[in-house]
Amino acid sequence: MTFLTQRTTQRAADRAEEQRRAAALAEERRAEQIRTVLEFIRFSLEAEGVAHARPPQWEVGDEWYRTARPAMDGLRIAENGVLLLCSSLLHAPTTAYARALNQAVWQAHDGSSLAERLEPYKAEFLAVARRSMT
Repeated sequence: MTFLTQRTTQRAADRAEEQRRAAALAEERRAEQIRTVLEFIRFSLEAEGVAHARPPQWEVGDEWYRTARPAMDGLRIAENGVLLLCSSLLHAPTTAYARALNQAVWQAHDGSSLAERLEPYKAEFLAVARRSMT
């Protein structure tokens, strides 16, 4: 009888430990996803600033380009981090926002304001990111 009691107690302790490990792993994963989304937001804001500073004429190697290239490289890396680590629900809005930023930085403006072109993509990304974190 003592053996049965000890075995039952040990199994309960093992299950509790496994549940604790699973909860800790889930929390670590969530924290990693939050860091990844925040990194994407940081690079998207940097890319937006580069788009605002875009001169009408630029050339590879000029001062603006030397700022734009690393900002856009960082954005692509951060986008891939979101695609790799976050919910699949966040993939399409992340990609759409990154593409809109890419166009705003590298392509000539069509007369509409930068905010008008980017805000729908940014709002959708942030809304889905918020939902995916809850």
